[in-house]
Amino acid sequence: MGALAPAILKGQSRPNILWILGDDLGPQLSCYGHPLVRTPNMDRLANEGVRFTRAHTTAPVCSSSRSAFNLGLYQTYTGTHNHRSHRDDNYQLPGSARLISERLAEAGYFTANVTGISPGVRGTAKTDWNWKAGKGFMGSHWRERAAGQPFFAQINFQAPHKGPAFVEARKQAELVDPAKVELPPYYPDDPRVRNEVANYYDAIHLLDKQVGATLEQLKSDGVLDNTVIFLFGDNGRCLIRGKQWLYDAGTHVPLLVRYPGTLKAGLVREEPVSALDITAQSLLYAGLKLPEPFHGHPLFGVKPREHVFTARDRCDMTVDRIRAIQTKRFKLIRNLMPEKAYTQHNDYILKEYPTFTALKEWHAAGKLNATQSLFMAERKPDVEFYDLEKDPHEVRNLASGNEFSRERGRLEKLLSGWIASEPKPVPGHSKPV
Repeated sequence: MGALAPAILKGQSRPNILWILGDDLGPQLSCYGHPLVRTPNMDRLANEGVRFTRAHTTAPVCSSSRSAFNLGLYQTYTGTHNHRSHRDDNYQLPGSARLISERLAEAGYFTANVTGISPGVRGTAKTDWNWKAGKGFMGSHWRERAAGQPFFAQINFQAPHKGPAFVEARKQAELVDPAKVELPPYYPDDPRVRNEVANYYDAIHLLDKQVGATLEQLKSDGVLDNTVIFLFGDNGRCLIRGKQWLYDAGTHVPLLVRYPGTLKAGLVREEPVSALDITAQSLLYAGLKLPEPFHGHPLFGVKPREHVFTARDRCDMTVDRIRAIQTKRFKLIRNLMPEKAYTQHNDYILKEYPTFTALKEWHAAGKLNATQSLFMAERKPDVEFYDLEKDPHEVRNLASGNEFSRERGRLEKLLSGWIASEPKPVPGHSKPV
């Protein structure tokens, strides 16, 4: 563990630190400009804190992403990149890799993976790390700490993940009208598609109510204003071409940080940031120096990042290997298994994504347009390159053109260097569990 930072050596008070995670939560919040979504409680965090517009997780699926930001190290570096791997093979993390909760516990923090929050509002206590870990936390609520002890807590909400949260979301009094949903250009205009997207928005409304209950409980317990709150998603939205893919829809998450008296209220930051940076900033707020090696970058007080890396590997039974780098404007994706189609068999997608069924039916009937047909290609391009400023949906691949060739070459070099830093594969990585 890193040495204590000067602020702590001087005995200054350390803040509580709370991570609020929405499962499969993209930035479809009203504070991010989505007109059909009503998120007053999450908007409050944005209004009273800092809103990051280009925050990305390192992977587009929960276990790989959570394995990364709970350590502060890329999942490709620690061998935890394949979805739900190493649960029963006694795999050991490399070198000095340690959970942030363990580091903070050693520094005197009480750590909690919160379950009961208020009547009817509960966290799932999800960890989903790709190694056989211990409990990782000392308790299930910040109230269990000793008097005067600072806490580090995570609250993992299932919404808007598919499953019970989608069902519960449809019991709310006010629901999103599927007819008013604006579909991305790569989706066919089908009632099943509209209904699935609207249900996802309804689930975000459910999450917002849970966030509101959490803020009220923090206030009731007298800890709201001495708690740094980070709200983010564990990966992007749970819709086809989102979760499991390295397009923005798969890794782009909201990131809201509230720290009264320290962070300027209402500030908007537009540089790319990684979920690993949440880990870095949390350690620094606790008065710890960043350990080595460490891949997170402080969110505040240093020169911003210029780019972020993301990676997708095996998801359930679907084996693939994709790497990407993106800046504020450009995204370069390298498909390292281009012979594998986007539409490889995946039980989870077949069961939970009605839009995928609609895509297949429209494709078989020859009804998809050129943009909608991209996802149904028999193989992927070796390289994809997008101008996110002009093409936010990532449907116009510029990899073979002369436009922006210098920037494309620069990103290719950076990505190649990052890929070369990955350790050699460890036996058992591709074994689904």
